[in-house]
Amino acid sequence: MLTYNFERNSKAPLYEQLYDFIKSDIISGKIKGGDKLPSKREFAAHLGISKVTVEAAYSALISEGYVYSLEKKGYYCEKNLALPEKTASAPPAKKEERKKIDIDLSSNAVPGTQFPFSVWSRLMREITLNYSRELLDPIPFEGAWILRSALSAYLMSERGMNISPEQIFIGAGSEYLYTQIIRLLGAENIYGIENPSYHKISKVYSMNGALIRQIDITGETLDAEALENIGINIFHISPSHNFPTGTVMGAKERHDILSWANKKGRRYVIEDDFDSELRFEGKPIPPMQTLDSAGKVIYINTFSKTISPALRIGYMVLPEELADRYRSTLSFNSCTVSSFDQYALADFISRGYFERHLSRTKKYYRILREKLLAVYEKSKIKPCAELCESQAGLHFALKLRTDLPDENIKARLASVGIKAAFMSDYCSAPIDRPYELLINYSGLDEDKFLRALAAIYEIIC
Repeated sequence: MLTYNFERNSKAPLYEQLYDFIKSDIISGKIKGGDKLPSKREFAAHLGISKVTVEAAYSALISEGYVYSLEKKGYYCEKNLALPEKTASAPPAKKEERKKIDIDLSSNAVPGTQFPFSVWSRLMREITLNYSRELLDPIPFEGAWILRSALSAYLMSERGMNISPEQIFIGAGSEYLYTQIIRLLGAENIYGIENPSYHKISKVYSMNGALIRQIDITGETLDAEALENIGINIFHISPSHNFPTGTVMGAKERHDILSWANKKGRRYVIEDDFDSELRFEGKPIPPMQTLDSAGKVIYINTFSKTISPALRIGYMVLPEELADRYRSTLSFNSCTVSSFDQYALADFISRGYFERHLSRTKKYYRILREKLLAVYEKSKIKPCAELCESQAGLHFALKLRTDLPDENIKARLASVGIKAAFMSDYCSAPIDRPYELLINYSGLDEDKFLRALAAIYEIIC
């Protein structure tokens, strides 16, 4: 049987090391086409690792075409692999000089003019004077009480969430919080993720050894019945504004998903509410958490869109039972956000600065969005594209009327200094939404947008 030595102290998880070992043996010819691989149970026992780890490695090999499976028979090495022949090593090719990026349509950078520098610097001076002792004390692993109290009051008044500060946990951004959730709920669960979705979500789950399943978003709805058919336990969603589709989940789908979660004890919904406050018509949509009476929704949000991604402060709201479990199992972790930033943000929220800043920010982006849409309406590209946008978030999409592959268009735009991303870049599995160019407009102006549209027109029209 295949035997491998794992580096237990390596940063790479065990499933990734096993994947690399098997892939290397296939490429080298040690494992030949048609060879049967050990069963998951036998292989796990032989290597002294979990069955879930073996399954994750096999799944990765299957997705790349190195391995295939036959029902009730097992896993086999692909027979018709076009493996590279061994040749004498050649000197490394000289790297091509990258074209300087002048216009970035994919960036979510916040313009410096929108950050509240004057207020923030004043708050930092004040907290240094007013909280000099507290700032140097160890921070509770959950986060500073002053910030969690301010968030609890804000979420109650602005989002309708009746929660206590004890349910709130602070962390350095959403990726860190995803990792903590996996530790809390267990990597052995199967996690469902919307397809398409923000690519970092699936990467974080995979790198932490969790199994993931893709749930396609078709049209404007999500089929809750599909969740029963694929065996997921945890469902990660952005119901108020999916990225990148812009889909807003309807009331029926929200209730259907909560009903699915309520059917079994270990099912949970992770509600990623990353830019819910940035709606330009009407009030922000109430979170699913406000509908949850059974303790099934884990709520996550950050200040990356509303203040700045450089702030690196996120928070999650756990149901009471999970909050108690988190304290009993993961309290050895240190808080990952400095006390200075937490105290400043607490004052920023509790003294009303955040609400005023959010109001100004929404006005700024609404005006910018209207200006850019007016540029599109007058541009030559309009007959060759369809604008797809919702009154929320900091991006919209252009559905291009072309048969050119997305990658071809991206490469040609890059050659003239324009970085772009398509809907297909955020699909972990194929989905019928090609030719949709995403426009992240927070860092654009009218001149840059007009030049970008002119370049796209030259390519597709």
